[in-house]
Amino acid sequence: MISILNRIVEHVEAHLGDQIDVAELAASLGTTEYHARRMFSSLAGMPLSEYIRRRRMTAAAGDVLGGDELLEIATRFGYGSTEAFGRAFRAVHGSTPGEVRRSGGPLRSQPHLRFRLTVEGNSPMDTRIIERPAFQLIGHAARVPLIHAGANPHIQAHIAALPPAEHARLKALSSSEPTGLLQVSADVDPDSTEGTPLTYLHGVAMEHDVVGPEDLDVIRVASGTWAVFTASGGYPAALQQLWAATATDWFPSNPWRLRQGPSIVAIIDRSPDFSTATCELWLPVERS
Repeated sequence: MISILNRIVEHVEAHLGDQIDVAELAASLGTTEYHARRMFSSLAGMPLSEYIRRRRMTAAAGDVLGGDELLEIATRFGYGSTEAFGRAFRAVHGSTPGEVRRSGGPLRSQPHLRFRLTVEGNSPMDTRIIERPAFQLIGHAARVPLIHAGANPHIQAHIAALPPAEHARLKALSSSEPTGLLQVSADVDPDSTEGTPLTYLHGVAMEHDVVGPEDLDVIRVASGTWAVFTASGGYPAALQQLWAATATDWFPSNPWRLRQGPSIVAIIDRSPDFSTATCELWLPVERS
């Protein structure tokens, strides 16, 4: 995967003025757009689309200072008007092209990324590969924004709004792996851009052919392979560190890639105040 990401970066560098078809590029490199975008954002700390925009505007800054006509520069970097180019330029540099021409800056440069795999080997990951038939996830769903670090207050509010008896009712409905009350994230932006909406479901897993209560939301999950990771420690920090480790350590070292589908967190054990917990992270995968 590290080699694929570097080849994507080189392709971007060679085609800063062109429309880049990420799906076609990923397929030509033997992977999927979904997996490439997820891995890029996890390792680079920014969406691929944002990196492309920053690199274009970094290159465009030199042309702006060089005195070329703004419409010519805009067209060179794939923009149909000076207004659209100016908005993208300001979003990256914090100044308009005109302001930069008058004062010479400020300019914010996006360096050319290069991905490297650092092998340490001192933190083995507890992982299982499981084949699962189709199943369903039922519970209470809400649209919430994606937050990378710390507890998500929107999810906390969603769960807190449920009556205590509802948690017991849901748990009693669990009839399939992963067992117990689950934290489900679905419809996640492949770029994993912070603030983008996702579907969060607080619920349980059931066999695909079981008819659940009509008042509950349902996410149907196709049959396939799952990578199941286990983490213990402070919550949610240990879980978020596990998420990061799947991208930095596990996927680059194993012949699997993410496929589309929900990610599922099962709480195996926790302290009374939920400050620590043992969790399982279920990710849908396929052979790369």
